Amino acid sequence: MRRSYYAAHVYMIVGVVSGLFYREFTKAKDFHGETQLALMHTHLLALGMIVFLVVLVLDKVFQLSGARLFTAFFWFYNAGIAISTGMMGAHGILTVLGRDEDHIPEAVPLVAGLGHILLTVGLILLGRRVNEHVRQTGSKDEQAEAASRPVHL
Repeated sequence: MRRSYYAAHVYMIVGVVSGLFYREFTKAKDFHGETQLALMHTHLLALGMIVFLVVLVLDKVFQLSGARLFTAFFWFYNAGIAISTGMMGAHGILTVLGRDEDHIPEAVPLVAGLGHILLTVGLILLGRRVNEHVRQTGSKDEQAEAASRPVHL
């Protein structure tokens, strides 16, 4: 649980700093167009902080942490956020520096796509961990209920 809390806290800080960077960088370069830097702030807060606060609640309810699937979720999801928002930052900086869409390296959107794939894999792993917990506790609850029912002959 502690890892999810710390992750949410780190994403809050990084999200706020990215918003500050966007504002100051575009002001310093006298840029007035649209850039992906403007979206980084929201993505870090929503995909990072809010999702990990929800995961914190899910962990409290379903005892998710400590299992291999949860650890795999944690690392895949964090790698996905880092790669996706990193590419947003790279794309945004290039835009502010005057590169138009035709002159952004093809690797930027390709690597961003990899980040989105990692996010998806992470969420699938989290769903599997929740289902695994429900199956384990559901079978114990059903066994206890069956044992407490009277037997009719």
